Amino acid sequence: MSPARCREWARWVQQAFQVTERRACRAGPVQRSVVRYVSTRPRREPLRQRLRELAAVRVSYGYKRLHVLLRREGWHVNHKLVRRLYREEGLTQKRKGPRRRKSAVVRVLRPQATAPNERWAMDFIHDALASGHTIRILSVVDVFTRECVALVPQLRFRGEDVARCLSIAGGDRGLPAVIQADNGSEFTSRAVDHWAYWNKVRLDFSRPGKPTDNAHIESFHNALRRECLTQHYFLDLEDAERALDTYREEYNTFRPHSSLANQSPAHFRVSGDFTPALIHFQNV
Repeated sequence: MSPARCREWARWVQQAFQVTERRACRAGPVQRSVVRYVSTRPRREPLRQRLRELAAVRVSYGYKRLHVLLRREGWHVNHKLVRRLYREEGLTQKRKGPRRRKSAVVRVLRPQATAPNERWAMDFIHDALASGHTIRILSVVDVFTRECVALVPQLRFRGEDVARCLSIAGGDRGLPAVIQADNGSEFTSRAVDHWAYWNKVRLDFSRPGKPTDNAHIESFHNALRRECLTQHYFLDLEDAERALDTYREEYNTFRPHSSLANQSPAHFRVSGDFTPALIHFQNV
């Protein structure tokens, strides 16, 4: 057992059986010096305080992303120290891991994206307003740079609305060669099919019942739900648009992304060093 566990065990025996410290340690056996040891390690109160402040603002960030933020601010600490302080301050978040199922059919792998703006992924995510009305949010992500290209909330979407949002998103950066999507009626509509034909964009649809075929947008939705939707109470559609625009800007320019060597997506695209993403794709 670790020294901390030994101390806990000896103190429990001492309290449960009302015996002296010597007899509790002898029952272990545990050295009395281990039980009586008092750490002389510095408390690092300034670092703890800053860690608590960052965790209070970025409530969905784990210790790895908080470590990146601390390093950006000039704290010369490694991830092991941040992890220890993160646990001692009670900031650990428990998450239920997904159940893994094996497929009997070998999946045909898509060609990997090798440059920015080569392949996009899009899908819908749902939320609700204070009035109880359900809204749908169209999210579009650049598969290679992980940038959020579009994040548009509306009460309802038709194929024409999806085509209009894609045209606006491609106005500044250009349209990709391929867009990944599921088999929703908005994406398989005639309007989107005509838009893709005239703009020379190929629509790559997922297999029915296989959301992992569009894993990049599912990963983005996980972060969007955890870091934005569950932390905001939208009064109306305009309020939702403001909050989503703010999150999109923060996600693209500030939030560290683990698959990009903890760079933000916009910084990764501007830097021109695409080695981290290529290595990530090779390991997937």
